[in-house]
Amino acid sequence: MLGLAVIAAVPQLRHCVGLVAHGEFTALRNYVQSLGAGGLALLLGLMLLHAIIFYPSEIVTTTAGYVYGFWGGLALAVGGWLVAALLSYALGRAVGRPLLRRLLGRRFDWLTTTMERGGRSLLLSGRLIPIFPFAIVGYAAGATQTSVWRFSWTTVVGYLPLTIAVTYLGSQAQTLSTTNPLLWAAVALLLALLLGERVFSRRMARTRTRQGRDRRDREPRRPLGEPGADG
Repeated sequence: MLGLAVIAAVPQLRHCVGLVAHGEFTALRNYVQSLGAGGLALLLGLMLLHAIIFYPSEIVTTTAGYVYGFWGGLALAVGGWLVAALLSYALGRAVGRPLLRRLLGRRFDWLTTTMERGGRSLLLSGRLIPIFPFAIVGYAAGATQTSVWRFSWTTVVGYLPLTIAVTYLGSQAQTLSTTNPLLWAAVALLLALLLGERVFSRRMARTRTRQGRDRRDREPRRPLGEPGADG
């Protein structure tokens, strides 16, 4: 609902959505380019909005590549998603764990605990293989007071492969050719990341199950006969 409200409130965004709905992608590119700095601000605003409204980030990244070309789109995507990540980090630090745990459930609790233990490796893998929504990693990093520098560089480095692949596909949307080796390289990278996401998801599920079992095993057992004991 909040996303629909934003679309309704921003005329430029509403017009862009209408063009996409009618399949007028060339008109979309021309319109965004005609906005000048306003077009950049529009895409950057959508990235910042991702800190509170979850949607596939690849939509904006693809659009950036389609409208501004590979290098221009890549610069916008890398810079914009870093700013969006820092905003989610600031929200996580300001709101803190209790509220975020109530909103996001056990997934957030597990993520913050693992981040405290793993830190750098989890930040990199969480960006390289986007198993969590982009903003949730920022929430967890802020809530655990991870170093801003560590969070920033792991965001850029970890998210860069996916950003490059998606931006390139967007930049080639009108001239896609099956004979282009770079196209196949981008597709192969995306498939590898999707496969990695499935493997990583299963591994995390096993880890959570094992940690839950370990916690239960460590809980002191009440002797029989005490209130609440079995039997």
